[in-house]
Amino acid sequence: MLAVHLDSWLREFGPRQYEKVRADSVAQLLDVLEQRYPRLRFKIRDETGRLRRYVRVFVDGEDVSGTTGISTALSGHESIDILHSIAGG
Repeated sequence: MLAVHLDSWLREFGPRQYEKVRADSVAQLLDVLEQRYPRLRFKIRDETGRLRRYVRVFVDGEDVSGTTGISTALSGHESIDILHSIAGG
């Protein structure tokens, strides 16, 4: 089981604390979260299923957003942190 933690902005739409999820990939993990919390849909991924530009996914502390992204395998990992950065000026 993976421990999934969302940042404070995303927690408005999903779990308030850590969520325990079984998943083989980041894509599957996001599918599970969106099924459990429908309000998360389109907050982390866009309409094509790709990560939104300002979303970062950390697998055991390593940012996979710009590398393997949602295809990242989760076997042997323990924690996932999903952060949504705020842009502005």
